[in-house]
Amino acid sequence: MTETSSSVIFGVGASHTTLMNTRWDAVDHLDRAHSFRDGLAEAKQRLTMAAPDLVIIFGSNHFRGFWLDLMPAFTIGVDAVIGAGEHGTPSGPQTIDSPAALALCQSLLDRDFDPAFSTELQVDHGITHAIQYLVPDGVPVVPIVINSFGPPLPSLDRCLALGDAIADSVGELPGERRVAVIGTGGLSHQIPFPDWRTPEGDDEEFLAESFRKGRGRWKDFEERRRPIVVGARPQLNTDFDNEMLDALEAGELATFAARYRGDALVAAAGNGGNEARAWLAMAAACRHAPGHRIAYSPMPEWLTGMAVAVIEPESDATTQGDNT
Repeated sequence: MTETSSSVIFGVGASHTTLMNTRWDAVDHLDRAHSFRDGLAEAKQRLTMAAPDLVIIFGSNHFRGFWLDLMPAFTIGVDAVIGAGEHGTPSGPQTIDSPAALALCQSLLDRDFDPAFSTELQVDHGITHAIQYLVPDGVPVVPIVINSFGPPLPSLDRCLALGDAIADSVGELPGERRVAVIGTGGLSHQIPFPDWRTPEGDDEEFLAESFRKGRGRWKDFEERRRPIVVGARPQLNTDFDNEMLDALEAGELATFAARYRGDALVAAAGNGGNEARAWLAMAAACRHAPGHRIAYSPMPEWLTGMAVAVIEPESDATTQGDNT
């Protein structure tokens, strides 16, 4: 295939968890833990072989970079991007392509899509887990944070539209750039984050207050917050997870999303299922080319249905061309 403009050439969907960093010894004996970790390594290898010039990461925020005093639906880091560094994830300044980020932001605005932007964006493992395990060394990133835990949330359809708009905007980047996209989060899991509007009990009141007051001092809340989160009862839905992965492999995540509008997503997949928004945006940015699951591991030890999948729109287009 001959490239005449910049384009999205590879996509990865991957779950994330800090427990992979802090509690590996407890699961090292489990084949399914190794299957997920090996899946991340395979996805990184395949992404590296695709030779991207830039990686766009769609991810979430767990109240270490955004708080309720200002909670945009979508935020692009356009200059400094700082990893929070919680629980073994990357900390400090990350490698970013600021001109590309600004160009994408302007292009989205020109398309009547209204993201926020930040010149000093602090991100947590909702972005940095992907940097740690998937992004090829030295390749710059553009992070796009999707609000997934501070309702009201952007709709699934709006997240699909974001991916569509990103694909169009990437096409306007100068220099025939090869761009990869990553969607990170999910699959099914329930974490004890309350709806900040209706907290119940001391722990939820504490967490809701930390969501309000965490700017510049999230570490002050971490000592009490961490045991609440890791002590949660696992709530996985393997049927939901496999349905979502089947839809990705068929190039039908938009149809899948239509079945889970409103409260249906959380009812099926828990509040952590809201991170499916990042996968939807990634798949839309890949024009919903059929994908391939590399690994799926139900991991109650990590509270989450863990999956890795890839989409190769360039290879798909080449194959289609060879068959005509």
